[in-house]
Amino acid sequence: MAELSMHHVGIVVSDLEEAVSFYGDVLGLSVAEEFTLSGDGIATAIGADEITGEFVHLEGHGALVELIEYDAVHGNGGSDVINAHGAKHVGFAVEDLDDFYEGLPDDVETGSPPQEIELGTSILFFRDPDGNFVEIVEA
Repeated sequence: MAELSMHHVGIVVSDLEEAVSFYGDVLGLSVAEEFTLSGDGIATAIGADEITGEFVHLEGHGALVELIEYDAVHGNGGSDVINAHGAKHVGFAVEDLDDFYEGLPDDVETGSPPQEIELGTSILFFRDPDGNFVEIVEA
């Protein structure tokens, strides 16, 4: 079997510019690459007819996040709660979660302040502009 390595986490968004700003301003990720895909290759790969996607790769903190805005969207793969089948989240680590929490912009709503879990670390969840869950773990 081929050896795998992690490449990216992909998130479909409704407003690419807004999402790029959010992930840059709130999480400090920077734009590494921007590109557009259309044609038979991408359409066949994702099971869609005649689709175009605008892509931005963001990098930082050892992570590559791929944000995609498609010209046609089929359904909603998200969830209202993190513990539902099909729910997804992207996770990042910080050394001081309380400091990160205090520095969040006022318009970022969290479910709660940072919470200590059984493993002895603290976690925090909030949502991006499209409602995708983002987790911050104190490491």
